[in-house]
Amino acid sequence: MNFIKLQIGCLVIAVYLELIYIWQTTGKNAKVSCNPIFDVLMMIIPSLIVFDGVTAWTVNHLEIVPVSLNLFLHAVFFILLTAYMLVMFLHTLSFIKDFPKKLLFRILIFLPFIVSVILIIAFLPELEFVIGKKVNYSMGISVVVCYIVLLFYFILIFVFTIRRIKYLEMRKRINVMSFLFISLLILISQIIFPEILISALVPAFSLIALYINIEDPVLRRMKNYNSEIVTSFATLVESRDSSTGSHVKRTKSYVKIILDEIKSEGLYSSIMTKDFEDKMMNAAPMHDIGKISIPDTILQKPGKLTDEEYSVMKKHSVLGGEIIQEIFKDMDDKEFLNIAYDVTRYHHEKWNGKGYPEGLSGAEIPFAARIMAIADVFDAISAKRCYRDAMPLEKCFAIISEGRGVDFDPVLTDIFLNAKEKVEKVCRESQE
Repeated sequence: MNFIKLQIGCLVIAVYLELIYIWQTTGKNAKVSCNPIFDVLMMIIPSLIVFDGVTAWTVNHLEIVPVSLNLFLHAVFFILLTAYMLVMFLHTLSFIKDFPKKLLFRILIFLPFIVSVILIIAFLPELEFVIGKKVNYSMGISVVVCYIVLLFYFILIFVFTIRRIKYLEMRKRINVMSFLFISLLILISQIIFPEILISALVPAFSLIALYINIEDPVLRRMKNYNSEIVTSFATLVESRDSSTGSHVKRTKSYVKIILDEIKSEGLYSSIMTKDFEDKMMNAAPMHDIGKISIPDTILQKPGKLTDEEYSVMKKHSVLGGEIIQEIFKDMDDKEFLNIAYDVTRYHHEKWNGKGYPEGLSGAEIPFAARIMAIADVFDAISAKRCYRDAMPLEKCFAIISEGRGVDFDPVLTDIFLNAKEKVEKVCRESQE
């Protein structure tokens, strides 16, 4: 029992988290999508810890355990350990959204694991069971191969994460870096002091870190609820001017298209973090929240507004900014507050400085507001309103093109126009 106390503790933690995860993602709780790669990890990690404990016991009871059984159990343990690191790498690729598309790269990802399995089995007969001062442990080429592959996947996780570090949410950055640091520390300690037998800590720690920071169904469900609440509230505001709320959904879709295109082209890398994307998507539905303070006589007027009425209507951007500041003033996430404020207050500013409320021009206009301006105007002219019919899509794209460098940021305009097919798809789906 002295040889497997650590493994038993790690196994209890792993099983406890697995039971919670199953309960939270099945039956009535199945309201969030599961990451299939994490599901695989949830199966591998308990098995890995079990075999770590079993081999720790058998290697210290050589007098009663047949050599062939000991070798077999160690082979399974080594293969599970390398499989665990492979799946950890695949999970990293899944949440940093950087999975290679070329078949050759996909094959190369699995190649080290395949080679390691072959070498582990090939050199298994040469595995030695060393009699230590306190505990026994195994040594040999199979062990060396196993640790080399572990280090290889550690390096890959680090390199791919650094490549996409700006696109990751802060909590995910912390998760990956803390996992790498602590796991590498444990791994190095195990290599230098083979008698300590603490390798079970690596999968147990990674499972805890992934669950808490990334895969916890409760946190993901709360995030979805928050987004739904914001969208529902914005839809409620939109309904005051006889809208069905489709404007909120479509503009959010257009914003996502622009963000995806910016990311794919590698532009604005200093701004385009994953945190910015998520906050921008949550802020976009609130861009017209200030309309809640505009009188119905103006908001629902079927004809053209008078100059005086238009002056009142224009106040919705300023009022929206004030509402955002009041609603989120006690929020810890100041970045979201700033993005939401910029979107609501400045989405009617124009690139040439002739917009409102402050007449900002060019790069003076916050980046989030420049994105929102294109999405908002395109939907305003392409959708049916109470005072006019929808314009043909070709005419709408022509108006956006004409506004390049006049009303809209020229770079963002080009990005939007280059995604014409995706935009048209959103329009078609909203009409079905």
